[in-house]
Formats: sequence, structure tokens, C-alpha cells
Amino acid sequence: MKSPRSRLSVSRAPRDNAPRTAAKPAAPRHASPRKPELAPEERKLLLLNKPYMVLCQFTDEAGRETLKDYIKEPGIYAAGRLDRDSEGLLLLTNDGKLQARLTQPGEKTPKTYWVQVEGIPSEEKLAALRAGVELNDGMTLPAGARIMDEPAVWPRNPPIRERKEIPTRWLEIKIIEGRNRQVRRMTAHIGHPTLRLIRYAIGDWTLDGLAPGESRALPAPELAPSSNSRPRPSSSRSGAHTAKPAGEAPRRPSQPRRDERPRTTHPTERSTSNPTSGKPRSSGRGTARRPARAGNPNSSDKES
Repeated sequence: MKSPRSRLSVSRAPRDNAPRTAAKPAAPRHASPRKPELAPEERKLLLLNKPYMVLCQFTDEAGRETLKDYIKEPGIYAAGRLDRDSEGLLLLTNDGKLQARLTQPGEKTPKTYWVQVEGIPSEEKLAALRAGVELNDGMTLPAGARIMDEPAVWPRNPPIRERKEIPTRWLEIKIIEGRNRQVRRMTAHIGHPTLRLIRYAIGDWTLDGLAPGESRALPAPELAPSSNSRPRPSSSRSGAHTAKPAGEAPRRPSQPRRDERPRTTHPTERSTSNPTSGKPRSSGRGTARRPARAGNPNSSDKES
């Protein structure tokens, strides 16, 4: 007769003396070092008159012209973009806060464009641009739009496509948005395609005195301090905020605050001596709670 074999239970808990494998500690997460904030004298701001057919980037695998062909300043990048087939003002900076202030939609930095369009827009069509037009990505915000005299600008190479039977006009358009090819889509919406587009101004910075491909360095403006860096008011300051009105009684320094006063026990939990008989009062639960008299100054239940 075969002896019964012992069965191995896989659900049995391990013995206390069995060797246990130590759990490997989790690898520490190394946070990326935060870039130090630039000192005011280290901030850089460049104005560039971007030529026609130049990419708003510093590298291009196809070998096309980029900002690298015109900007030799290290550690600087474009604040915003300008289409390759557009010309005009481009801001470059090494200050991330300034770049965000110029490009974020909430800042609403105005941008002025000189736009040569095909045909002569009527006043009704210009009024439509001022009120906002419906594009495929939604309504545009109200814009400035007017017919202007032909500006004294450099000739474009290659020149624009002109047709003798169709005249052209120059418009000055001001927007506070920055959608993709927005100005071109706005003029096409009213039936006047854009032939040439030059960005003349961004805020208070303009193209004046800059030839195509030229740049000029300016001192970067001081940025307003962030809200979380405002100094806290000091108690040592003197002024109207620390002076007390006349007639107000000064607070006694020895008077404790309400939350600092010693906690009194419940009347049913106290055992006090009876001054007449010397016997302790009963502290049982059956003792009725006696309300404190309003005129007793020694009562601990009185509000202070």
C-alpha cells in the first residue's frame, strides 16, 4: 500500500523564518532645474524687419532661409510668429516673461498691418471688418480697418502679382488676436484677397528706420512683479492703519484670548464642596443641571 503523499498548499502563508526579499526603493524623481530669473541688465529685446520668404525659426531641414541667417545673438527666440510669405516687424527676446506678455491672448497686444489687397473695398466691407467677421474658426474680434495711402516701403522680390484691369489698395488693419493667417482670411472673406502683407507695429514698437533684414537692440522693459511676490505689511510701519481711533479703550495685555482660556469642565463633572455642610455635591448623571444666574460674576458659563 502506497503511503499518502503530502500535498503542497499554494495558499498557505509563508513561514516567519522564511527569507523575505526586500522591496527595492522607488527611484527618486529628479525635478528639472528651474531657470534662474534674468536680471534687468541681462534682458534682451531685438526688433527685426523680417524679409519676404524667411521662416520664423532658426533651423530648417529643407535648407530655406531662417532667422539664423539674420540673427547672430545666442539664447534669443521669437516672441510670436510671422508667416513665411509675410514681411515686417518681429520681436525676439531671451526673457520668457516678456515673450508670454507679448504672445498670450489675454494680454491683447495690438498689432498693426499694412495690407495691399486686390480691388477697392467699400465702406460697408470695411465696416464688416470693424464689427467682426465669421471665419471657419469663429468670429473675429472687432478690428481697426481703413484705406490708407500707399506707404513708402521697399520693393518686394519677387514683386506681387498685378492685373491691369483690377486695381489694388492699401489697408491699415489693427487686430489684437493672433490666429493662423488671420488677416489674409479676413480680407478674403470680404472679397479682397491679400497681395502683400507687412506688419508695421507691435504695441508701441514699429518698423521705422529698419530695412529688410536689419535688426536693432532695445532695452527690455521692466516687467511688473507677480502677485505672489508682493511684500506683506509689517507691523512696525507707522501710519493711519496702526493708529487707534480716539476714545477707544486700549486692550489689556494680560487679558487672554478666548481660545487660550483654560477649559472648564461640565457642571455635572465638577465636585465642589458645600460651604454650609462640607459635604461634596453629587456628580451623578441624574443631577439636574442648574442654569447660572445672570448676576453671578464668577460663573464660568458667562460670555465674555
